[in-house]
This record gives sequence, structure tokens and C-alpha cells, in this order.
Amino acid sequence: MSFSELGLSDSVLRAVAEAGYVTPTPIQKQAIPQILMGRDVLGCAQTGTGKTASFTLPMIDILSEGRARARMPRSLILEPTRELAAQVEQNFETYGKYSKLTTALLIGGVSFADQEKKLDRGVEVLIATPGRLLDHFERGKVLLNDVSFLVIDEADRMLDMGFIPDVERIVGRITKSHQTLFFSATMPPEIRRLADRFLNNPKEISVSPPATVAETVEQAMVVVAHRDKRAALRALLRTQPVKNALIFCNRKRDVGVLHRSLARHGFDVGALHGDMDQFQRTATLGSFKKGEIALLVCSDVAARGLDIAGVSHVFNFDVPSHAEDYVHRTGRTGRAGRTGHAYTLATPEDGKYIAAIQKLVGRDIPRIDIEDVAGAELQEEEGKSRRRKSRPEKAERPARDEKSVKREETKDRSSRRRGGKGGSRRRKDDDAGDAPEYKDTPFGETDQVPDFLKRRAGV
Repeated sequence: MSFSELGLSDSVLRAVAEAGYVTPTPIQKQAIPQILMGRDVLGCAQTGTGKTASFTLPMIDILSEGRARARMPRSLILEPTRELAAQVEQNFETYGKYSKLTTALLIGGVSFADQEKKLDRGVEVLIATPGRLLDHFERGKVLLNDVSFLVIDEADRMLDMGFIPDVERIVGRITKSHQTLFFSATMPPEIRRLADRFLNNPKEISVSPPATVAETVEQAMVVVAHRDKRAALRALLRTQPVKNALIFCNRKRDVGVLHRSLARHGFDVGALHGDMDQFQRTATLGSFKKGEIALLVCSDVAARGLDIAGVSHVFNFDVPSHAEDYVHRTGRTGRAGRTGHAYTLATPEDGKYIAAIQKLVGRDIPRIDIEDVAGAELQEEEGKSRRRKSRPEKAERPARDEKSVKREETKDRSSRRRGGKGGSRRRKDDDAGDAPEYKDTPFGETDQVPDFLKRRAGV
């Protein structure tokens, strides 16, 4: 089946063809005809299935046929995060370039003034996060009296983030009879009850996420000790033909640490994390797309909804704890028939996660070794990770005489003055600059202590 068989207009089909798409995805095949017929839709689909285009394409056609009344918005799309909202706006710009629809993106991290200017001029499509939309309500800048099209996207994430009360308030402000599209990656009972309230005799569509990695993606895995992960990553970046790459960490904090480490080692690198405002995110993404920076360190949450073409490599600096995330990460390279590369840096403790990933994708990930970086072995069974021998409880420890205790305390103080075991030593590996160096004294860092106290402490 091709897009031309779905009932879309010639102008939308032209935009789709110019974007390079020929065959619709399963959710697009099922959802687009139903939406064009005016039915409510309940869709169970994850990001990466083509879900966004499944509702933007028919919406462009439907809205283009009508005319705005009093320049009020005729459609509302609610997204849980600003990244996903921005991605929807990009879809409207790509597929709606031959229509005259006006859009407004209402998200945090952007000044109210710029958003209010668009609202004052009049828009037909509102794309918003719940919190920022309610802020505009309170300012008296938004009316939903003419909304005939409502999309609630990523409903399960709305639930997780505590946005459902806000969504209910927003839907309560829509007085006109409207068509509703409701999408969620999962359907727990709470989401099902919410859908029953918002939808009228919906067409239910369920699409499973891709469980395999594209054949165009070459996969490999390196197993090293945790302390050697950065050295292993740098070696891969220097020896592989990396045009540009996404580097995934599991935590926001680690994104910042790895970004600073790579920058100190001379790499052109940027970072995406949740503490950045929208201006910083847009600037960083623009630099990456233009090739001004070659590497982008990010977390799954920060990267969700991004659509970046031509990524040559993906590096899993941290093994994802959910196997589906591995498929989603690696799916960002090897697109449109191009060859892509996905490297995973695992530690011995990641064995159970690697096993889950390999079970999901139906194949073993080839393992490679890196010169000058010691390899390690995966521990496949939980509980076999290396642990220090547990110390006996305090009551079970052998008693020590008072003289032994005093001798050890004296030895420890002497060691501190000489910079021995009690003092801090600068790390001798390549990541020595990753943490500040402190000299261990009774008063903390020595350059913050008065001279007479330093002399008294023997510093």
C-alpha cells in the first residue's frame, strides 16, 4: 500500500513524497483512513512507529478544507514534553508546506511574549504542553471555543508526569463537539478509564514497536570495567569512521559528566539534558545538524522525539535497562537504506541487560576488543557481581586493645602529612581532570584555611 491509497489530498501527498516517504507504516495505514472519516481513534503505539504523521497528515487535510472563525484555534495537540511538541510542529511544517495553516507552539523554556504575539495574530493549530497552555489560559490569551480536533498524545507519560488533572481541566474548556485522537504506548487501567471518558465509539488501533534492529545497522559490543568506559569510548571515536554520533547515557547527571570529559579531550561535542532551556536545546540541535559539532551526548528522555537524519554512529555509553530502548536508540542510525553503526559499552554487571537485549532482537551482539584497554567478562546471572567481602557486624569484630588503636591513629595522621594513604592522590589515568583535586586535611581544602591553622595541623 502507498500513501496515495489512504485518501490524502494531492498537496499532502506531494509534501510526503518530497520528504522521501513512499510506504506508510502500519499505524499510518490503519489510522489515517479512520481519521479522515471523522472517527475518534484510540491508538496504542510508541514513538518510532510513525505515529506523529498518522495524525498530522489527515489533520492538515481536514483543517485545510475549513475556514477559521474569528481566528481562533480549531485544533489542539497536547504533548507531555516540549521535545515531542516541537517534533509535532516540525511535522506540520514539513507536510503542511502547501497549506496555509498557522501553528503556535506553547511550551516552557520560551518567553511568553513571543508566544502571545502568535496567539494575538490568530492560529489554527495549537501544539502545547499542559502546563504552559494553562498558563496562557490564566493570562486570558487562549480560547478553545472553536476547537473541533483534539489530540492527546503519549497519555501514559502524561499519567507518569502527573499531568492528567491538567489535561482534564483543558478538555473541560472545549465546549464544541469535537473529534478526539488518543495515543498511548501502554494501556493500564487508568489510561483506559481516561480514554472511555474522552472518546466516543473510537476505532482501536494497536501497533507493536519494532523488536529488531535494521539490517543496515552494524552492531558491536565492548565489555570493560566501569573505570575504563571513557577510555574505551575515546578509542572507538578515534579509530572508527565517525561522521557524527549520538552517545546515550542512562542518567542526566552522567550526560553532563561525559560531555565535559569528551570536551577536555578535544572532541567537538554537545549535550542534551533536561536542565537546558528551549533556546539552548534548539541551538545545540542546530549545531549538530549543521555539522558544527560531531557528537551529541544525551539521555533517552532528552532525545525522545528527535528526528535527525544521517547519523552515522550510535554509542550506548550505558547499557539501557529496558531492551526496547536499545532498539529505539540504534534505530537512529542506518536509516533510509544507509549503513549505520551501533556500539555498546558494557560492564560485567550489565550481563542481565545484554541478555534481555539479545533475546529481544533475536541475535547475539558481536563482541570486539580495544587495544590498550583491558577487557572483562559479562556476569549473566544476577547476584554474581563482584563484591567486597562483607565486614562482620560491630559486635562480632575482635576487640582491639587501646594501644593498638592509638598506634593506628598516629600512623594515619603521619600518612596524611606525607600525602600517603590518608592523603588524596591525583588520578593517573586519562580522566584525571574529571574531578577536582582536594588535599585531605582536618580543615578541608588547604587553600581555604588560614595559615596559622595550617601550621597547627601540620599542613
